[in-house]
Amino acid sequence: MLHMDEGHWRFEGAHGTLEVPTEEVIGKLAMLIEGECEGLGAAQAARKFGYSSQRYYQLLSALQETGADGLKSAKRGPKTDYRRTPEVVRQVIRHRFMDLDASPEVIAQKLRQCGCKVSTRSVERVIAQYGIQKKTLRVPSRHGPNARNPAHPSKTPA
Repeated sequence: MLHMDEGHWRFEGAHGTLEVPTEEVIGKLAMLIEGECEGLGAAQAARKFGYSSQRYYQLLSALQETGADGLKSAKRGPKTDYRRTPEVVRQVIRHRFMDLDASPEVIAQKLRQCGCKVSTRSVERVIAQYGIQKKTLRVPSRHGPNARNPAHPSKTPA
């Protein structure tokens, strides 16, 4: 029998009790044990632990195929930059160096015309990632070492 008390799973058997921390893998394993070994059944065990019957069978299959590692939740969402492929990055850099005045919108439009599926935001990210900003001209300081100070006119030879 399985009980949850104050952040711990408590397994009770004929000869004693085992307390373990509430971890995701332990909870999923406990659900499968109750469903398969304790006679609770898949639907009832899944409902007790907050899962669907479909998820119960997915976890059972994962446990049988890969062991306890199969019960760990995987990272959700895309695993790679599928829009900013190495080729798209190269093309963004190429277009940026060919025309330093081209905006990210213009570069994205040129790449889309060539068949690349890329957004303006992706182009902006590549530009920021590689630090290929437009060059700005340095304006000399009014108070720099070679600047003239109007309050103290320099002496001119007579």
